[in-house]
Amino acid sequence: MPSATIVGGGPAGLMAAEVLAMAGVEVHLYDAMPSVGRKFLLAGKGGLNLTHSEPSLPFEARYGTRQAQVAPWLQSFGAGALREWAHALGVATFVGSSGRVFPADMKAAPLLRAWLHRLRHPQVGSAVQFHMRHRWTGWDAPDDSLQGVRFDTPNGPRQVRSDLLLLALGGASWPQLGSDGAWVAPLRGRGVAVAPLVPSNCGFDVAGGWSPHFAQRFAGEPLKSVVLRIAGAPAVAFERKGEFVATATGVEGSLVYAASALLRDLIDTQGHADLTIDLLPDHVPDRVLAQVAHPRGSRSLSSHLKSRLGIDGIKAGLLFEVVPRAQWSDAAMLARTLKALPLRLSAARPVAEAISSAGGIAFNALDAHLMLRDCPSVFCAGEMLDWEAPTGGYLLTAAMASGRVAADGALRYLGAAS
Repeated sequence: MPSATIVGGGPAGLMAAEVLAMAGVEVHLYDAMPSVGRKFLLAGKGGLNLTHSEPSLPFEARYGTRQAQVAPWLQSFGAGALREWAHALGVATFVGSSGRVFPADMKAAPLLRAWLHRLRHPQVGSAVQFHMRHRWTGWDAPDDSLQGVRFDTPNGPRQVRSDLLLLALGGASWPQLGSDGAWVAPLRGRGVAVAPLVPSNCGFDVAGGWSPHFAQRFAGEPLKSVVLRIAGAPAVAFERKGEFVATATGVEGSLVYAASALLRDLIDTQGHADLTIDLLPDHVPDRVLAQVAHPRGSRSLSSHLKSRLGIDGIKAGLLFEVVPRAQWSDAAMLARTLKALPLRLSAARPVAEAISSAGGIAFNALDAHLMLRDCPSVFCAGEMLDWEAPTGGYLLTAAMASGRVAADGALRYLGAAS
């Protein structure tokens, strides 16, 4: 019976283990943490977003510059196949109002328990053997076979050999859950091209920081029903309605995450990223100006804006944070700012705080089956590859799909080697 070593117990590694074990391969899965699927469980805290229901073409476009590489994964295991897979585990799913797909009970733990039970007690193939608290540290020796790998364990170093190695070690976000990017050095030591791991789906710091008053009063408060725009040439580079949250140092949240790759790249190339926020997207500019310019008598500006336009709370706080007091009497300027409030961002938050990471193993270092070109018998999957996606189910879907692609490639390799 051929044997496989899988390193990493996240969705990509578990999916690869399932494919290989069902084909009769002896699978040993190793993970540095005490249990598998920790980031998977964290993602399900607010309701596990499995995938998205939108059609395949816009779905594939969510992967941006890596669409060409990721699309083939999704064509073999896309959103529909993922839902069928969950149903086979006894987990019903539903489509929410946003088009996102969730388990019927919104929870990650029951799905993970059912998945692990099937991996340990399969009806077809062989059982997956799990080895926890095993931290992969690389290969036995520079001139050793590629299948001989090392682990640090509570009982000391351990060497493992098998017919193939499949790495699914994640990126560098949430390192306390196991994906700390420590795999970069061993792979670079083998000559594998690895792009730096950088934050994705992350928050950003505002240039110069918030004033102490704003940070103390509004950190953690959401800005709802706003439109975020990023200028481009010749057209707007990004425009979307949604919500985000002010932090002590800047901004984060779903609308910011959706633009994070663009914002991060702008900061990398020019040192900052400029965006505008439409605080009143359902009001045309002329109406906003008319309401701002309406005589307010003895009322304060804050009371006036609240009564005429519903601007209060964090929206009012952000307006007064940006507009100097000396200009509060300029109705035209206030109206323009309400429709296009400018913010300059100076830095992405550290990758350890991000929901996910970009960067990783370059696709030109891999063949179409996700085997390293210069390391035959070594396959890679998941977030450790150089791709990224917004939140909304796209990350999880592609990670699991890549695990299947890598496992299918591994089966091809074993068949050719036998």
